[in-house]
Amino acid sequence: MNRQRYGLFAWSILLLAVRLFASRTVGYGDSEALYASYALHPAPAFLDHPGLIGLFAQTIGNGSAPAASTAHFVTALMATLFPWMIFAAARTMGASSDGCLVAALAVAVTPEISVGLFAMTPDLLLAFTWVFALGIAARALTEKPSSAAAAASFVGAGLIAGVGACAKVSGLLLLAALAWTYASRAARAHAKTIWPWAGLVIGAVAFVPVVLFEARTGWPMLHHRLVETQAGSGPSLANVGKVLGGQLLYVSPLLAVLAAVAFVDLVRHRHDDVLAGLLFRSAALPLAFLVPFCLWSRVAEPHWLAPPLLALPLHFARRYEDAGQDGALFRKFPRFSAAAVGLGALLTVGAHAWVLVPNATRLLPAKSDPKYDISNELYGWSDATRAIREIVGEESMRGEIVAAGPHWVICAQMHAALGPQVRVGCATPIRDDFDTWEPRARWQSADKVLFVTDNRFDPDLRAILPNHSVARRSRVTVLRDGRIARTFIVTLLESRARS
Repeated sequence: MNRQRYGLFAWSILLLAVRLFASRTVGYGDSEALYASYALHPAPAFLDHPGLIGLFAQTIGNGSAPAASTAHFVTALMATLFPWMIFAAARTMGASSDGCLVAALAVAVTPEISVGLFAMTPDLLLAFTWVFALGIAARALTEKPSSAAAAASFVGAGLIAGVGACAKVSGLLLLAALAWTYASRAARAHAKTIWPWAGLVIGAVAFVPVVLFEARTGWPMLHHRLVETQAGSGPSLANVGKVLGGQLLYVSPLLAVLAAVAFVDLVRHRHDDVLAGLLFRSAALPLAFLVPFCLWSRVAEPHWLAPPLLALPLHFARRYEDAGQDGALFRKFPRFSAAAVGLGALLTVGAHAWVLVPNATRLLPAKSDPKYDISNELYGWSDATRAIREIVGEESMRGEIVAAGPHWVICAQMHAALGPQVRVGCATPIRDDFDTWEPRARWQSADKVLFVTDNRFDPDLRAILPNHSVARRSRVTVLRDGRIARTFIVTLLESRARS
């Protein structure tokens, strides 16, 4: 097993080095920029998520939106630590060291983890709290009922799960899974004590500020998630393909097969002991809610299913010593699973190379449209922000100026970069967080509006700002290895009433 031990250490060090390099190279993704903007408007909840990610960003940024390099330095460390959290949680559940190493290595090369957790998103916080809560709950369930260790662990598990729900609402499903586990026959001795239920109550209390804020403001997050963004939703083959294809892409094809085998094995062995029951319920209950929603929603994303799937490497680690008893893939781990790990690592290297190697874009056809390469959103905003700051600096000497964009992805990048010194409005086709931070009626009536867009959008400025006229316009072209990655159009408009 030295091979796996050295492999996990080597992979962790390699990825950490690449991530630290990336933290000094790439900017925010568009969603990350929105979460960084949350730091400028602290609240228990926003339209897309509860407010924990905003508090996290504010902490990193010393009270303001953090620079992308600062945020990515922190997330690089956290993403590198996560597979070791899998190792620690599995050890807490009694898995052998060999099983823990194999499970942690499989997680470490899974693209959804090795690539996705580098971003500053609620998913990063939920992943940590989800695994931490499972590990602490496992410790509680294996301690003597009513002991101090069991009491502290039950309280800790409930609190951590509640904190996870403050990152993403789907974290509430873990609280429900814990409640189901505590009420099961296998946990009957613990269920007779107050501590499992006290932990759940404490976890629910952690989420109370989100509920109170939503109720006070008319349930905007609930309405946004279930109504405003769901136009045209409904069961479809396209959604089925997106869910299944997304897992193959995000988990990688061979690791997805191993995950499926592990899930079937978990279902078969869910009654083996209380920890098998815990892992089964932490996977099955959330999936029972999330899978139908993903099959119905037109805006569902494959990573929504990731948290409940974290039970699978933990189960695999626990079953590793018995793996020879069940399933050809388990028995043939040195072959199939080694290939799965290798493919996951290869896809991870490829994803990082695509973003970080300048001439990787030469692999695309010469006439390909750069707006379809989402990695381009990580580049260019430094140049655009520099141009925006120059104009704002010049025009602010002659009166207040407001920045705006056609969609929240543009507005968020500007807001995160410019900070609280410049008001930023937004013309997203549906309501967004900027409508609370800078209402449309207010910024659309400003004397001067600096409207910024890029080649992904073609806004109708006459419709958006009918009472303004163009004072000047400039372009900022961003190149990657000599090819256009983004073209920003910066337009200064002045109120006709002012002139």
